[in-house]
Amino acid sequence: MSVAGTLALAAAESLGAVASESAVGAAPAFIGEAADWEFVFRNADYLGVGALLTIGLTVASILLGFLVGFPAGAVEVYGDGSLKRAVSVAGVVLRGTPIVVILIVMYFVVGVPQINLGVASVSSAVTAGILGLGLRSAAYQSQIFRAALSSVDAGQLEAGRSIGLSRFEAVRHVVVPQALRRSLPGFQNEFTIVLKDTSIVFAIGLAELLTRGYDLFSEQTTAVLEVILFISAIYFVLTFTTNRALDRLGDRYAIPEGESA
Repeated sequence: MSVAGTLALAAAESLGAVASESAVGAAPAFIGEAADWEFVFRNADYLGVGALLTIGLTVASILLGFLVGFPAGAVEVYGDGSLKRAVSVAGVVLRGTPIVVILIVMYFVVGVPQINLGVASVSSAVTAGILGLGLRSAAYQSQIFRAALSSVDAGQLEAGRSIGLSRFEAVRHVVVPQALRRSLPGFQNEFTIVLKDTSIVFAIGLAELLTRGYDLFSEQTTAVLEVILFISAIYFVLTFTTNRALDRLGDRYAIPEGESA
């Protein structure tokens, strides 16, 4: 059974025990036991390291997804021939493959090496996690940007050509700025999905937030409900914070009504 499945099962059993106590009037006034909460807070720094890994994986994967996904989306809109077909097929394969399979292939089959940055090194598992999550995100981001680029009226591209811009310059200076602003809602959703997908990296041995929560539960089995509530709160804070930040970004750069067709 997976880490997530084991945690869910144990949480259900723990919650059932709390409900049973409540039925006979012996349940505490708060969810969980004070000793278990003390155990969780005593190990908050351990979970914090997992949260930092989760954040790092999310940011790196989103950036890789953007660097690959935006050009791929542009190729699908403005490209032709074998390059467009290759990008389209690669996107279909990545979107249709479970993320856990992609991670396992990256780590165990491709064998991504450790990267030495001089002052620090990135383990092969972290590199494989970033590549797997990033390429999967790129496949979805390409569709976000493809739709955004296609939504800009073709007349604006022709208007750019009419003032002496080349096709590439017209796309770059006229179409792309509008497409990026229109893609923010979809990008926000993808950011949240990648953040949650980082929990799958346990398959290649990375101790991110959920895996570290499982480690604590294994150490003290009575604290499973408290551990799950705590890591759920961390996920909620991360998701809420990034969504509000991207909401503000979207409001700031939203195209005013009537400004474009």
